[in-house]
Amino acid sequence: MRATAPTKTNLLKLREELKFARLGHELLDQKRNILVVELLTLVDQASDYEKKVEEALATAYASLQEAALTMGKLRVSSTGAAVNMRPTVTLKQRKVMGVVLPVVETAFEERSPHYSPLGTSVWMDKSVRDFQEALKLMGRFAELKASIMRLAAEVRKTIRKVNALEKIAIPDLEESVHYIQNRLEENERDMFTLMKLVKNRLTREESEAAIP
Repeated sequence: MRATAPTKTNLLKLREELKFARLGHELLDQKRNILVVELLTLVDQASDYEKKVEEALATAYASLQEAALTMGKLRVSSTGAAVNMRPTVTLKQRKVMGVVLPVVETAFEERSPHYSPLGTSVWMDKSVRDFQEALKLMGRFAELKASIMRLAAEVRKTIRKVNALEKIAIPDLEESVHYIQNRLEENERDMFTLMKLVKNRLTREESEAAIP
């Protein structure tokens, strides 16, 4: 409990602080619930994307292996060197309850010179497309993992604030308000008793003075 003088001014001030603390607790509790729901959603998505990335990489390496078996490793290596594509990773942002989360967009720009389709296997083309798809999935997976880490940190911070208000600040304010309110009521009773005694004494003195 705070060491606060039991005055009406302090009582009004503490009541306002208590009202504000309860409102803050309610808002933080809502924020925590929304963040937890978003966090669980992203965790489920990340689990799915982890499997998609593993499957995409397996498919891409399988296509590359087929191309090597068809064309030979040397030919695949020289053809791969002729692939002129520029990957572009764009980082954007979105916000969830004030928490900034990354948004990763991956694109590929094809440029010449490029390898000729003559003398190359369809597996080579498929391998290039498969690795592009795998890289896009990896970008999304990285976005999800970064978002999960930021949301988890914010959830922990919000829970600490909620607990501090719920278990420390609000009970302390309630106790202080109750204490001051009781003291003021006790002072009023004492004052009433005192005034009554004074009144009785004055009445008695007036009565005695009226007697000849």
